[in-house]
Amino acid sequence: MSRLLRAVTVTVAAALTLSACGGGSADDKVAAADTDTGTEKSASPSASESADAGRPKIELPSDLSYTFEWPKTGDEEKDAVLSDGAQSIKAVDLAIAHQDALDEPYLFYYEGEAAAGTEQFIQEYVENKARTTGAYRFYDPKVNVRGDGTASFSYCEDQGKAFVMYLKGKQVKKTEVTARSYVAYQTSLKKNDKGVWVIHEITSQSGSAACQP
Repeated sequence: MSRLLRAVTVTVAAALTLSACGGGSADDKVAAADTDTGTEKSASPSASESADAGRPKIELPSDLSYTFEWPKTGDEEKDAVLSDGAQSIKAVDLAIAHQDALDEPYLFYYEGEAAAGTEQFIQEYVENKARTTGAYRFYDPKVNVRGDGTASFSYCEDQGKAFVMYLKGKQVKKTEVTARSYVAYQTSLKKNDKGVWVIHEITSQSGSAACQP
């Protein structure tokens, strides 16, 4: 389940939420960075909610923005999966911004196979002295919570306005928007003893027909 980090031109042996590709212009990137990180109906937690159960506070560079088009369902457990899912996505970009493949916030949300793959993914950015920038959009969430404390969570990602930025000179690598800018994800989660939904497995498919606009 390899993903191509196209702007850095390395292949990462993991299927993860944030490989910076996409397209558009530098002006698009700047405009996107000023957008909301979600809507009022988003299940993404507030800073105070993030502190519950020891959840890490995630403060990202101002040039990164996120839109989570997954409104609350009204089901407490499903909404918790959506909320922790949003934070887990941001936590990976935080590790990339910190240039630390063992950054504690993402390890709070990833375990087992998913943690190992995520570490390798982040390390590719570290080795290339690069990080993510621009705007990400996440949509079409589907959550299934089981009675045994496990869940499956699938969603789509639009990377059309997301890019790789090399730290030296803050050079942004612009890429074209193609079918591969739209990525489908499937995750398996388990609720830990703190009540946090932790990702154990994650797979992705770039260019998924189900996520095309």
